[in-house]
Amino acid sequence: MPVVDGDTIAHLSGSGTGRFLFVVAVAWSLFQLFIASPLAPWVGEHVHRSLYLNYSESRAVHLAFGIFLAFCTYPAFKRSPRDRIPWTNWVWAVAAAGTALYIFVFYGELGQRAGAPISRDIVIAYIGILCVLEGTRRSLGLPLAIVAIVFLAYTFTGPYLPDLIAFRGAGIPRVADHLWLSIEGVFGIAIGVSSTLIFLFVLFGALLDKAGSGKYFIKLAFSLVGYTRGGPAKASVLSSVMFGTISGSIIANIVTTGTFTIPLMKRSGFSSEKAAAVETSASLNGQIMPPVMGASAFLMTEYVGISYLEIIKHAFPPAIMTFAGLFYIVHLEAMKADMPFLRRTIENPIGRRIFNFVVATSGLIILAVAVYYGLGWIKVVFGDYSIFIACALFVGTYLGLLRLAVRYPDHDLGNLDLSRPPESLPTLLSGLHHLLPLVVLIWCLIIERLSPALSIYWAIIGITFILVTQPIISSAFRGEFALWEDFSRGFSNFIGGLANGARSMVPVVMAMAAAGIIVGVVSLSGIGLRITAIVEVIAGDSLILSLIFTAIVTIIIGMGLPTAANYIVVQAVMAPVVVTVAANNGFIVPLIAVHLFVFYFGLLSGVTPPVAVDAFAGAAVARADPIKTCIQAFSYEIRTMVLPFMFIFNPLILLIGVDSIWSALFTITIGVIAMLAFAAGTMGYFITHSKIYESGGLILVAVTLLVPTLWLDRVVPPFYEIDRFKTFEVAQSLPSGALLRLEAKGDNFSGDPVERTVALLLGPQGPSGEDRLRDQLGLELLMVGEKLLIDNIRTNSQAKQGGLDFDWEIVSVQMPSARLAKQWLYVPALLLLVLIAVVQRKRKVRAAPAMTSEI
Repeated sequence: MPVVDGDTIAHLSGSGTGRFLFVVAVAWSLFQLFIASPLAPWVGEHVHRSLYLNYSESRAVHLAFGIFLAFCTYPAFKRSPRDRIPWTNWVWAVAAAGTALYIFVFYGELGQRAGAPISRDIVIAYIGILCVLEGTRRSLGLPLAIVAIVFLAYTFTGPYLPDLIAFRGAGIPRVADHLWLSIEGVFGIAIGVSSTLIFLFVLFGALLDKAGSGKYFIKLAFSLVGYTRGGPAKASVLSSVMFGTISGSIIANIVTTGTFTIPLMKRSGFSSEKAAAVETSASLNGQIMPPVMGASAFLMTEYVGISYLEIIKHAFPPAIMTFAGLFYIVHLEAMKADMPFLRRTIENPIGRRIFNFVVATSGLIILAVAVYYGLGWIKVVFGDYSIFIACALFVGTYLGLLRLAVRYPDHDLGNLDLSRPPESLPTLLSGLHHLLPLVVLIWCLIIERLSPALSIYWAIIGITFILVTQPIISSAFRGEFALWEDFSRGFSNFIGGLANGARSMVPVVMAMAAAGIIVGVVSLSGIGLRITAIVEVIAGDSLILSLIFTAIVTIIIGMGLPTAANYIVVQAVMAPVVVTVAANNGFIVPLIAVHLFVFYFGLLSGVTPPVAVDAFAGAAVARADPIKTCIQAFSYEIRTMVLPFMFIFNPLILLIGVDSIWSALFTITIGVIAMLAFAAGTMGYFITHSKIYESGGLILVAVTLLVPTLWLDRVVPPFYEIDRFKTFEVAQSLPSGALLRLEAKGDNFSGDPVERTVALLLGPQGPSGEDRLRDQLGLELLMVGEKLLIDNIRTNSQAKQGGLDFDWEIVSVQMPSARLAKQWLYVPALLLLVLIAVVQRKRKVRAAPAMTSEI
């Protein structure tokens, strides 16, 4: 954990130093908004060239702001003074910012001597690296700093390590140039994404929070599920997922929503540890939930090479499954403890309550559909003028929704009666205008097809308009018009949101800079290949053991990292490992499944002992025992740990190969049922307390529904081998869009023997199998005696990217076996689930008479 949260120096805000740091934070936010705006290129072209910064220059200024604030707001030690900033911190701050600005000031000169740094460059680089490590220690704690130091040390100690992980090493100038002076290290893609995307999303969340959107989400969630058994905990899950769509940090989610939901859970009967664990797990699941995924969704488009909409399509089903599982876990906890229902504010008939709930829960879906199809129609009809129509609709809708909202009480949670949840429909109507900035984001991303950075920029413009005008217009609608006071309040909220967004970004920037060191070492040393070799040595030929070991290493690497930085680091180090290990075991894994696998386990480091920083943050809010909270949160997240293994073995869970909306709904429904069964099995409670064999049966049901081929493959193998000399015949006969599976063997770059199975996508049928292999796959084969060898392989072809190489031998061609459709295994699994439910229901009825609870 960090030495101290930067906000603990809040009492400096009234001093000159505090006002100076406030101005610096606001200036940072304004700088980021400027470089993201469409105005920046115009200013650079028509005003002055120096006002338009390229990627490297903007990254340098971005890090300079962040690292300066890191040393000013985070003390060096726990005993350091809190009422002032020591002069040593000022020295660190100026030196650190100076090393970052060195890239900006001398950008032209550094470009001319790229790869040949002078002594001054080397000294500045190592001072900068030292400042990054120290700033990371202060703002994020020791774990990430230690990981970065270990990777950095590897570049110098590589020649002295065992052969399995040995590296020839790199000299001092080479390391300085690679990690600081180029775009391969600290100023690489991690800081680039932080500057262009993550800062804007964090700022967007800060402005939404200032506008009251966070409180609205919490109150809405409480109104929807607060009446049910364990309702406060369910409200925590729901609100955390909603807030997670705009938050880029699990800890920020915990602190923001947990402040209100954790006391509510404790009051309803949850222990401090369970309340903290529920909030931690819910906040973690919020980062998994599309469309933002802690800004990682936009990163995946770069690393996976598919569109943003494809990323959302594949990531949505497992997110829904794990969310449903946590929601059910909370319900089971409430059932086990026999928690009471909360009383309603107004005793409405059951029909009225159901109507309110349905309207409230369907409102967001109706809004999303209206945005997509309604505004999409506007785009088609009005073309380039649609932006003006959309702006007019935004303003008109905002005024109408705000006029509706002023009829209801505000979202001050301090005045909320926590023992009586509010009615859902009035609560929904009281804050619909808070959703308009999200509508702008959806419009820009999906309809206008703008870049993510430009889309979030316009969403920030939308929330800024709401934030500044909301007090004025609300007072006018209430007949309490006070122009200057209301404008001052709205403008102060906007400036405060700019400062809060920048302060929230400080640890994120330091994490990204440290991640840059790790990623730079990976690209410099090629350690990913060595980790692959280690996994293969430890796990042998077992794919499942290889994946388990990969998951463990991913958790270790990802500990203490914010969401986006976490993903950047773990995908650089561990994603190639999963691809290689799977291929070496004859298993073809889609790249998106690999990246989601490491993404999930990187996040799960936050609840995995012993360095579970997210669980510790939840414990701090709940005043609970950190270790017990950590263990409890870990037990809740077992279902999330199992899910990545499931979609590795069954990509259908990610809607890969699903070609209709009905198939997608069926797949998601089966997945949700499986997650509920798994949650019941691990909790030891379904209809009533489960016996051991019943829990085992529930887990068996879940595994069968998620990976039915696990049992089917043991009866009939999924593929059968045919003679390798029929490769040309098979390649000619397969239809367009079919996969040609080839098993090959040869020597890798190091001379070690390798066996690999690849699945290559075929295009339209050609005149011959040889032509199809050559033109579509980049593969030319030659018969030499009893061997079929790769005679030529085209660079960047499918075959090359699949891992094949020149002079490898084709061992066999694999064809799919004729067998029972795997969906038939759903039938016995669902029948077993019904049988367990019937048995438990009868046992519960015999054990005690039916009991009623107050509604």
